[in-house]
Amino acid sequence: MRTSKSPDMAGAFGPELRRRRIAAGLTLTRLAELLNYSKGHLSKIERGHKTPPPDLARRCDARLGAGGELEKLVPSETPERGTGVDGAAVDDAAWLLRVGPDGVRWPGGLGRRRLLAVGATSLLGVGVAAAVVPQQAAAETAPVDIFRLQFDQMRTLGQTTDPGVLLPLLTVQTHTLRELAVQAGASSRPKLLGLAARYAEYAGWMAQEAGDNPAALWWTARAVELAEAGGDHDLASYALVRRALVTLYAGDAARTVELVTQAQEGRLPPRIRGLAAQREAQGHALAGDHSASLRSLDRARDLLARAAAEDGTGTPVLGTSTLADPAAMVTGWCLHDLGRPAQAAEVLDREYPRIPAHAVRSRARYGLRRALAHAAAGEIEHACALAAELLPLVPGLRSATITTDVERLARELARFRANRAVLDLQPALAAALHP
Repeated sequence: MRTSKSPDMAGAFGPELRRRRIAAGLTLTRLAELLNYSKGHLSKIERGHKTPPPDLARRCDARLGAGGELEKLVPSETPERGTGVDGAAVDDAAWLLRVGPDGVRWPGGLGRRRLLAVGATSLLGVGVAAAVVPQQAAAETAPVDIFRLQFDQMRTLGQTTDPGVLLPLLTVQTHTLRELAVQAGASSRPKLLGLAARYAEYAGWMAQEAGDNPAALWWTARAVELAEAGGDHDLASYALVRRALVTLYAGDAARTVELVTQAQEGRLPPRIRGLAAQREAQGHALAGDHSASLRSLDRARDLLARAAAEDGTGTPVLGTSTLADPAAMVTGWCLHDLGRPAQAAEVLDREYPRIPAHAVRSRARYGLRRALAHAAAGEIEHACALAAELLPLVPGLRSATITTDVERLARELARFRANRAVLDLQPALAAALHP
């Protein structure tokens, strides 16, 4: 079930836009030029004949100094709390491994034959072997070292692989680590459970990338359980940051901010607090609150810098590991959502070349946002040139979140259908949206 703003509120946008435009001393022609929209389209919006997209409302807010008041008048739909993107139940049994006379029964109906087809058995073999090596014949730390190395390999593989292909493998690794922890001594058990929690958390991200938000939340909850069993009670706060990413992509700014506010207590590690502040900034940007977003970004930058200086544990880093300066990259994202595409493009132009070449998923994600920022700033040919290099990567990545960015870019460019660069890009856009 979905809820939306009232019709009365929806119809108020046009008159309020006109009132604020006139108060700012702008003609309709001049405002259209500033927003990179046609005068006729903007006129229809002011007269209530067309509903403005959220991106346009944010740009109007930014140009007219409305502080997010205009965007509040745009009709929107967000999932009700407790359904779908926030707390939907998933059958636990569907994700458990079952072993019978005929071998392993994979979750989600994925058979062993499919894993063989995608070449996953080379990775799987190491994990299974670790489970059957007698403890007395191996060092206490051997399984931890093996699975720690594999986790880095999984994240690297996740940059180029269909997330749905990785999920069964991550399930096996998490299950194996949990069983090893049961058999382990007191000294290595917390390490094994902590690593199992990180595998489960990454499985949640892959589930979200595959477009399965309920499964993403289920995996995140399992990660918290495993971490707490190993004595790590901080991952529960990071789980709020992960849940907030789901609500962010669902367009629920208020819920996003609400979730991460709980994850910024002073006792928590600076990295978790920094990632929470970063997500809060994105929520505020989505709501059109410029000053609150920038304050959160400043806080995130300081906390993440402190975390980088203090990190010496050798444990897998929480959050992205492919961005040189996550706070700077997210600043570009926020500036676009705040209706400042030219500033966003400037930041993204500076940060994008710093993404490693092997991080294909990250390069596609932030490269497409860079193209979107340039398109929104009126640099249509440049935006198309940037997108043309990246769109061929999208079908192979099968990322639900990246597809959302492609859809936003397609909507932005649809206003310039007669432009030759846009026409030339249409086949690649279509292939990315409908692989």
